[in-house]
Amino acid sequence: MSNPAKAISSKDGKRFLQDAFHEQQKVLQAHLEYAKKTITHDGKCGDVTEKHFLKTLAAYLPNRYAVDSAVVIDCKGQTSDQMDVVIYDPQYTPCLLDQHDHKYIPAEAVYAVLEVKPEINAKYLVYAGKKAESVRRLHRTSIPIPHAGSVPYPAKVLFPITAGLIAADVSWKDGFGNSFKKQLSALKGERRLDCVVAVSTASFDVFEAAPRVVGGRNALVFFLFRLLQKLQSLGTVPAIDWNAYASQLANVNLNPK
Repeated sequence: MSNPAKAISSKDGKRFLQDAFHEQQKVLQAHLEYAKKTITHDGKCGDVTEKHFLKTLAAYLPNRYAVDSAVVIDCKGQTSDQMDVVIYDPQYTPCLLDQHDHKYIPAEAVYAVLEVKPEINAKYLVYAGKKAESVRRLHRTSIPIPHAGSVPYPAKVLFPITAGLIAADVSWKDGFGNSFKKQLSALKGERRLDCVVAVSTASFDVFEAAPRVVGGRNALVFFLFRLLQKLQSLGTVPAIDWNAYASQLANVNLNPK
């Protein structure tokens, strides 16, 4: 058999998957390293790194999800910090006040938010936790869902918004060991982080009861598949109450009790 990839696939499918996805991870690592070594402006280097991660995430997310850098907004006019990565519903919830690369995403549309940094360290964990809090504290509406039957479906219970941090490397010598876990455990409540990925080192998440860590050879794609499973478990976003937004513009209560 002359095709080496086909030969490995036929003989050892598990090895083929591991090798193929590792090659993809190496491509992203090369892009990140190239940006790090050739872009002299920190802000611009961060922008380029963010775009590489956005492109990778978008390649794996089904069409029911969109991914962008954005600010999250609620029906009361409150806004989050600028978020590096927002995974949101593009089907039922449009972006608002879209201006070139700047857009507001209604809080009800958000599934997950991620920060992109050059490395995982204590400072960036705290920073990502504060950014997550700025999204989670926003008000989200949820109303009954009309359908072909006579009785609408009940309003969907709001799910917790997933939050995480993505970087090329991790600063601690023991990777996602005790030092990392101590720093992460200090992030409580709305500042908690559900997943942390260092592309060169490992993927960490608490999507299930027990924390899970996988080494760096396939950390990136392992994280992406775990994220897909997490998003799948959330179902759809709640039905947004557009009257709550309209009420702010008309200065009238369109939802009287």
